[in-house]
Amino acid sequence: MQAISKSPSHRYIEAHDGLRLHYLDFPASGASLPVICLPGLTRPAEDFEALAAKLSAGGLWVLALDYRGRGDSQWDDDWTHYDLDIEEDDILRVLENENVSTALFVGTSRGGIHAMRLAHRHPGLIRAAVLNDIGPEINLSGLIRLKGYVGMLPPLASINDAIGLTRFTAGSGFAGVAPEQWDRYARRSFKQTEQGVVLRYDPAISHTLDQVGPDMEPLDYWMEFKALAKVPVLTLRGANSDILTSEILERMKSAAPAMEEHIVEGQAHAPLLMDESTIDRIAAFFQKEI
Repeated sequence: MQAISKSPSHRYIEAHDGLRLHYLDFPASGASLPVICLPGLTRPAEDFEALAAKLSAGGLWVLALDYRGRGDSQWDDDWTHYDLDIEEDDILRVLENENVSTALFVGTSRGGIHAMRLAHRHPGLIRAAVLNDIGPEINLSGLIRLKGYVGMLPPLASINDAIGLTRFTAGSGFAGVAPEQWDRYARRSFKQTEQGVVLRYDPAISHTLDQVGPDMEPLDYWMEFKALAKVPVLTLRGANSDILTSEILERMKSAAPAMEEHIVEGQAHAPLLMDESTIDRIAAFFQKEI
């Protein structure tokens, strides 16, 4: 019998440096393994709401994290702390607070990099993982495109303006996303204030991309990916992604023949995890591990 999905609880803890961190707790009775959801570079924990509802209804306990400076976590006064090592320490702090020693992981973009690094640095922590449009290589032209908009926001008077901007900037790469899904996505991305619409992440995060440019050395997480590939892995790729190209995905399959894949049609980087087929695919993948 399936558990009944419940609304998530908002949890707060202090990082080792005292910064307040937020995460969402989607409870489920009788869950044997938790699912840890790690978002993209600027994205909030709410990105996983639709997926978490499905998983928790199926009996899985889900924790979705806000990195420092994103969502409802506190912004850091020092942008250099928006760093993979410090964020990893924050993730481990949440897991320690919840007494999690092994779990299933879902990582969107930057969250997938964290999953690969955690598998390499903490063997046994990850039982199985879903990588959402990310791999051990990142296509440089896609990174340059991201650098062109992260932390930037034109003056917007209302959330409706923000919704329109989101749909416009997504362009044809996300033709498969319905208008109501853009509405939900935009409301997670922006916040209405008396002064207008503001981002729900610290714009200083854009500095993490300062070194991105045509002469940048390629990012290489192959060692970390091979550590992750020792457990079951499902890789999602937006059919129009310019971050995880089809060529990179083929190299991943050669390095990890047991890896499963799922192509999200009509979406680019990174798939929004709102469409039923993708959510069902992830749920079926995890059901094999519990």
